[in-house]
Order: sequence, then structure tokens, then C-alpha cells
Amino acid sequence: MNVTRTLRRPRVLIVGCGDVGTRCVEQLRHRAHVFALTSHAGRRAELRAAGATPLVGDLDLRRSLARIASLAPTVLHLAPPPKTGDEDTRTRALLATLTARRMRGHMAAHTAAHMPVGRQRRLRAAWTPSQSAQASIVPDGPSRARRARAPLRIVYASTSGVYGDCGGALIDETQAVAPANARAKRRVSAERQLRQAAARGAVSACIARIPGIYAANRLPLARLERRTPALIDADDVYTNHIHADDLAAILLRMTTHGRPSRVIHASDDSSLKMGEYFDRVADAYGLARAPRVSRSEAERQLEPMMLSFMRESRRLANQRLKRELKLRLRYPDVDEFLRTTHAHPEGRD
Repeated sequence: MNVTRTLRRPRVLIVGCGDVGTRCVEQLRHRAHVFALTSHAGRRAELRAAGATPLVGDLDLRRSLARIASLAPTVLHLAPPPKTGDEDTRTRALLATLTARRMRGHMAAHTAAHMPVGRQRRLRAAWTPSQSAQASIVPDGPSRARRARAPLRIVYASTSGVYGDCGGALIDETQAVAPANARAKRRVSAERQLRQAAARGAVSACIARIPGIYAANRLPLARLERRTPALIDADDVYTNHIHADDLAAILLRMTTHGRPSRVIHASDDSSLKMGEYFDRVADAYGLARAPRVSRSEAERQLEPMMLSFMRESRRLANQRLKRELKLRLRYPDVDEFLRTTHAHPEGRD
């Protein structure tokens, strides 16, 4: 009986099952059969313990992805792009693997629809199995036929970095993308590939643009303890935030409520500058606040990766998240999280 119930559960494939993906597994494990693709064979036991069926495959080696083709009708694409180049070759490999059979079926149906009726009848007669063979075939019921016609549904975890610097302006999802670095360009590449696949009818895709992710194990405590400087208020940038558990809930809600080819800002209600965020965390955990420096001083003291985040300022409107997904965030802002959890020092990184 338990095996039967497991087989009847909806199937979900998570591609790139890191911290957020594991939180998705935790929220899904009792209502879906979850498959998790990982490129690290050593993580199989960890993923199995979390409640997922682990599959080993590498998005940089397409031949290793054969097992995931037609595996699940719903896919959470959480894998990052490659570290070099302007194109996301991993999303290209994933889409090619997931849609190959579906597109062959689509092309066959298209060809048949434009074939002369007489030829269609002759072909059906030539391929009609014998009565004994027909008796041995299990027919596809209506529900199975409907499932076969349903489009593959993909939810992609993108980044708000695709907007580049907006000068601190409040923006919604209609804002044009203007990626300022190679990381963001690769994300735009992935979004474009998903939209093109949707336009071909190969998938139904929606996109979550995600800001800074935080949780008890993802706070800037080590940075504060190292006394890494932040920018003075006059030079500081606005940042946006989402708790990792809320992000997992948003991604899962998008699998059922996300509109096709729609972008959603997966952001909470916080409106903080970067230095303010560091100050809130420092105060909650009893640490000294980060020293403040001018932008010119930061350019001399900080690493390029850290500086790149200090060059982009924007505030994300999240009305679409609330209106369309109708999801109530567990932590509507950073302050709510700190009020309820800052007393637990084991969350330090």
C-alpha cells in the first residue's frame, strides 16, 4: 500500500539541490516523489536522508543526463550557470535533454496533421497490431493521455542581478534587464533560452528573480567578525532579501500558481541599504558594527567580487508575488527574522 501511494504521488525533479533545493525537498517530501540531480556522487546519502531520490548527473556532460529525460512533469531548475562565458550552456543542455522526446512527439503530430487523409489511413492499417497483440497491450486511460499532453513545467531560479544598477529605484518585473557583469549575463542567457523553449511549445516556464538569500546559516557574521568595511550611507546601495525557507515556498508555489513565461520577484518587504542590513545583524548578535568607508576607499580595500555587489542599487517591488501567488511569507522582512531567531548563536557561520 505504501509503495502504491508513493507511485501515485506527483513527480518533481530538482536540478541543483543545494541549500534552497534541500529546503524544497523538506517541504515536498510528504506530498510528492522528489528526484534530486547532483553532480557530486558523495551527496547521494545526504539527499536520500532528506527525502529525495538522488540522481548523479553533470550539466556540463550532457550524456550523463539521460536518466532525467521524461522523469518528472515538474522541474525546479536551481543550478547556477557555468563560471565563465556569457552563455548558460548548462541550461541549454538541460532543455535539450528534457524536451527531446516531447519535441519529437510534437513534430510527429504536426506532420500527421498535414498528411493527406488517405496516406494516414494506409499507415494506420500497415501498423495496426494483430488481435492477440492488442490484447497484450495495456491501454492508456484518459488520465494518462492528459498527462502525456501536459507541457513540461519548469520554474527557474534566476537573480535580480539581471537588472544591473538602477540607482536605488523601486522597480517591478517589467523593468528591462541590463546585466553589468558576466554572472548576470549568463542568467539572462538562461532566461532567454527558457522563453524560446516556451515559445516553441516545448515547455511551460516561469522565472523567479531572487535577491540576497539569508537564513540562520547564511548571515554575514563571519564578515562582521573580520571587521570587513561597509560603505558610508552617502555611497551605500539598496539591497533586497528573502529568507531561504520563504524562497523554497515561493518556488514550490510557482510550480502550481506561476503563470507561463511570467517573472516573479522572490523578495520580501525589506527596504534596507547594505550597511543597514549589516548593522541589524550585528546588533542582534551582539557584534560590533562594520566600519564604514567611502566608495573610493572600498575600491582599494575590498575584493572585486564583493565590490561588484556594492555597485548595484535597486529596490524590488513584490506586489506580483502577493497578488498572483497569494503566499504569506514566514519572514516578511529581515527584522522579523532577527526578532524571532537572533537568540540562537548556533546559527553563526
